[in-house]
Amino acid sequence: MAVRGKNINLFLIDGTATGRIKCTLANWTGIAYKIPRTELDKCKDRGELSQSGVYFLFGTSDQSDENIVYVGQAGVRKNGEGILRRLIEHKRNLDKDYWTEAVVFTTSNNSFGPTEISYLENRFCGLAVEAKRYVVKNGNDPTSGNITEEKESELEEFIDYAKIVMGTLGHKLFEPLTEKIDPIDVVPEKESILFFKRKSRKSGLLIEARCKQTNEGFVVLKGSLIETIDSERIPPGIKEKRKKANIDENGILQEDVLFKSPSYAAAFVIGGHVNGLTEWKTKDGLSLKEIEKR
Repeated sequence: MAVRGKNINLFLIDGTATGRIKCTLANWTGIAYKIPRTELDKCKDRGELSQSGVYFLFGTSDQSDENIVYVGQAGVRKNGEGILRRLIEHKRNLDKDYWTEAVVFTTSNNSFGPTEISYLENRFCGLAVEAKRYVVKNGNDPTSGNITEEKESELEEFIDYAKIVMGTLGHKLFEPLTEKIDPIDVVPEKESILFFKRKSRKSGLLIEARCKQTNEGFVVLKGSLIETIDSERIPPGIKEKRKKANIDENGILQEDVLFKSPSYAAAFVIGGHVNGLTEWKTKDGLSLKEIEKR
């Protein structure tokens, strides 16, 4: 089935792209807000933010420079306050000083009850962990609650729209680096997989890796064999990325890793300077440079 276009409306509340943003989508009862931490006090007149909903706190780790997210829920209180009050409490919490902006999901008809927001919090948290784009700061797995199959179907549709909106607001929280890839020795004909194969002078091992070009760059795929010995002239950024990557004692990469250029992807694999345009090749031996010339 062909993928259809979506009509998304972004309203810049403060008239700037760095301020508060309200997001709605055609044929969707949901409403999303992107709110910088510094602008929370300006949101007291926003009626939707006094409702129940699910929120995300986004930031960056000072130690590792990794993207961080915390997923939470907020119900309506006896005083009529909901999501906004919860965000203000987080702003005052010294243990959550890492976040710089929040994204909130609620509805235009205030239809979320405790069961709905518990289910959504659970599903959003699970999707974020599965995608491995951000470090999820939730200490415990949120409970999903008990819902009917009819309500589950309704909420899953809400989640599908929320994924689109989240990406539109600048956070690829729910999007895996690549679609599911088969094991390294099984390559579907339709997949645009590139291969790296070279005997390392440092370890004497035959280094074999795979990567996939996406609209974000080049993803070195889980299961690739990585040279674990660094060259003396390895780029500092690549050396750091190799330290942080999940590579087992046998040099097998245990996660997908994204790079902006083919040469940096190849340098990550071999542990030194290398021309990715000539080293990454198709199954038939055609180099990336030759492909781009065509």
